[in-house]
Amino acid sequence: MTFELTVADMACSACATTITEAVKAIDSSAIVQADPKTKLVKIETAESETAVKSAITEAGYTIA
Repeated sequence: MTFELTVADMACSACATTITEAVKAIDSSAIVQADPKTKLVKIETAESETAVKSAITEAGYTIA
């Protein structure tokens, strides 16, 4: 499953790393591309979109 999320409060590369690690914590084989400039996170994962959104939210970020 591939999808794209907007994370409005992703401000820097450290934020992108935190988001990537949060997604990989629930799916170690996930492919995550987080871009702080565009606020977009592209994710390819076997997990549901709901599970990924929950992981990102629990890491402290807001999904627009």
